Amino acid sequence: MKLESNAPDFTLFNTDKKEVSLSGQRDANVLLLFFPLAFTSVCTVELCSIRDNYAMYNQLNARVFGISVDSLFALGKFKEEQNLNFDLLSDFNKTASAAYDCLYPAFGFGMQGVSKRAAFIIDKNGVLKYSEVLENAGLLPDFDAINKTLESLK
Repeated sequence: MKLESNAPDFTLFNTDKKEVSLSGQRDANVLLLFFPLAFTSVCTVELCSIRDNYAMYNQLNARVFGISVDSLFALGKFKEEQNLNFDLLSDFNKTASAAYDCLYPAFGFGMQGVSKRAAFIIDKNGVLKYSEVLENAGLLPDFDAINKTLESLK
């Protein structure tokens, strides 16, 4: 996916069993954070850092969504336990992860089709403004670059 191209639309379920679509978010910039698996150490650190800095994302007029291939039920428990204050979306069927080209063909423990750790920023017009797909699931996205991009869209 090229920057400045239209971001692929998707519709996924959140932990409240409600459908959320990217095209329905045109009143704010959107930060999509794909992550491999709920309840794992790096994913927990990443999403809790968003939780702890959520006021800043609100000030930047950014709506944040965490996306993984976990079921909405597992994500609901993870969200509850970590007190997350933003939506987690279940990409159980891997449609969004495939559209954003961020699936590991093989992960650990024989798992296939797990979301790569990735960050995408989509502006209010549905245009991709930032893209980062990490091959190493142990690394975190470049939040300085993410925040600078969101600041420039404010």
